[in-house]
Amino acid sequence: MTPLFAIITATYNAGPTLGRTLDSIDSQTFTDYEHIIVDGASRDNTLEIAGAHPSPHRRVVSEPDNGIYDAMNKGIGYTSGRYLIFLNAGDKFHDTGTLQLLADTIAANNKPGIVYGQTNIVDNDGAYIGPRHLSAPAQLTLQSFADGMLVCHQAFVALRRITGYYNLKYRFSADYDWCIRCLQHSRKNVGLADTVIIDYLSEGVTTRNHKASLRERFWIMAYYYGFIPTFLRHIRFIVRAWKRKRQAQHK
Repeated sequence: MTPLFAIITATYNAGPTLGRTLDSIDSQTFTDYEHIIVDGASRDNTLEIAGAHPSPHRRVVSEPDNGIYDAMNKGIGYTSGRYLIFLNAGDKFHDTGTLQLLADTIAANNKPGIVYGQTNIVDNDGAYIGPRHLSAPAQLTLQSFADGMLVCHQAFVALRRITGYYNLKYRFSADYDWCIRCLQHSRKNVGLADTVIIDYLSEGVTTRNHKASLRERFWIMAYYYGFIPTFLRHIRFIVRAWKRKRQAQHK
């Protein structure tokens, strides 16, 4: 029987943070899921940690890859679940009932294309830092992403049949492009706009390559929403960032 959720975790030398991700998945009260760890031939104890968390829902594949989005593409190919969730090392579900909440929302809304929620940011020890600086809107549309990635990738749960694979020409922001394409094909998006569903590790690939990611996002945004509107929107982004910085300095 096809599971409701396919949870995909891409790892590479993720020993320090993988354990709490696996604990989070294994503690879920809802168990109609499969979990695939796609490891890029780690050289640390990542595989040992995965092996110390045996589960009938879990499969581990370890082989060289061409980066995180290539690993995610492999994960899509390996899994069969009806809804895709990407939860990488260090990320976790906000509480033990998160999958149950998502399943109930899907059942109550006649299989929507996308279910989404809010995100908290945590540090390398899993400690709470604060809410994500962009909040998921009450109603998510294709136009919503013209203002940036309003929903964290990990909190963006997509019906598998409306998704494609990640475009590997983007090294740092392929998730933004992927989410937009999902929105193009979704007939209904259901938000849990008052509910945190994901605790996201702040030091991800995009965070470590912030400027390169922003450049990629600009061109992705320009492709889908037009160059001139994107350029004008980024002027507003710069002003908004400057104001935030000024406010932080005066606190």
